[in-house]
Amino acid sequence: MTDSRTSRHIPKQPRTLAITGGKGGVGKTSVALNLSLTLAREGYRVLLLDGDTDLANVSIMLGRYPERTLANVMANECSLRDVIMESEWGLHIIPGASGVEQCVDMAAEESLRVLKALSRLEKNYDYVITDTASGLQKTGMHMIAAAELACVVVTPDPASLTDAFSLIKLLIRRGYRRTPSVLVNMAQGASQARSVFQRLDAAAVRHLGLQLHYLGAIWRDETLRQSVMNQRPVALMRASDPSTRQFRTLADMLNVRLRQLPPRKAGIAAYWHRVSSSPAETGASDTDRSAGSEQPRAPVDPAQECKRLTAELGKILAGSDEKPLLRYEAFQSLFALLGRKMDADTVEIIQTGLASLNWEKLEKEQREHMATHLRHLASEIDPAVVPRKPEPMANRPEREPYYDRISFGEQSRLIRALKEQPSNISLDQLLRSLGGTDKNGS
Repeated sequence: MTDSRTSRHIPKQPRTLAITGGKGGVGKTSVALNLSLTLAREGYRVLLLDGDTDLANVSIMLGRYPERTLANVMANECSLRDVIMESEWGLHIIPGASGVEQCVDMAAEESLRVLKALSRLEKNYDYVITDTASGLQKTGMHMIAAAELACVVVTPDPASLTDAFSLIKLLIRRGYRRTPSVLVNMAQGASQARSVFQRLDAAAVRHLGLQLHYLGAIWRDETLRQSVMNQRPVALMRASDPSTRQFRTLADMLNVRLRQLPPRKAGIAAYWHRVSSSPAETGASDTDRSAGSEQPRAPVDPAQECKRLTAELGKILAGSDEKPLLRYEAFQSLFALLGRKMDADTVEIIQTGLASLNWEKLEKEQREHMATHLRHLASEIDPAVVPRKPEPMANRPEREPYYDRISFGEQSRLIRALKEQPSNISLDQLLRSLGGTDKNGS
């Protein structure tokens, strides 16, 4: 590809990407920085928003420490262009971009000033990439929603998959309707990367009714690890280096994916402007809070409140498309609440609850499975009162059949006796006579 930026057509709105993850330590900042540098190296104009924390992690990975961040722009101490850091290949970085959430709490005029500046700035780029805050914080959720494509970074670590699933589930609950892409980082090879993605995708399909998109993988290698330690990203190495080629492949896959999506008519600044203008996004207003403090509520009857909340929970569970998942979360929380104080009352509540369940509705196999689980649980509570379950007959070694000559004599004698006996004699009587025992077994 050509390195001439003048040959690129700058669109009215850039393509926007949020690099995110369910937990820290999955390497999303490294991915965001190396991908941004790779796109800039290929001639695109790229703006990287460092929204991870106010510590400017992207800058630290470059071995640079910014004097100003977006917080200074919020405080009207400088303009937005003053905080831009320019890295190799012409990559522009805005440190401390997580501070854009403060626009929600700013006065309307101040908020509009900052967001207008961001809107004018982002139109100068082909790509705006956001390195989001880790976890499930509100800031990270908004940064994902502001971008047209979310790239969820996971690793083969099972905890990473669990946290990524929680992130995607929360996005769906908050009304996110686009398909997240998944990037497997630190994979040992293509087969492991595919396996990791398939596990996450299967969970999303089963519990959320959502099929994820596989964006690709970055292999675990010593060069990449050393680049983080040396504060010199692999995207700055020679183009033929295997680590560098990985991100060139990722950039190609990203462009393929973005071509499949219609470009958004509004950018990141427009999204934040809508959020800052919507009271629903910011929670209760100051007026609501002050009114509550002036007019104290009447005491609530705990019994009536429990009945009301129980009825509301029943309606929510009955009217949701995510019934199994919601029931699991609801009752896990209720049992955790119940278990805070283990006493005789708690035991009675559990016993009564189990007895009230309609076990007859379960299939035989499910009842057997549940019974086995309860026996195992009982053995953990008090091993002394649970007898050891006898070994099933099916698992016992079978005795090989043989002819008992001591009791019945030679086989020829038995055959001759069978021929001589009348037809109405029972086999039991015949065997007793051959064995020399009478009817009483003496």
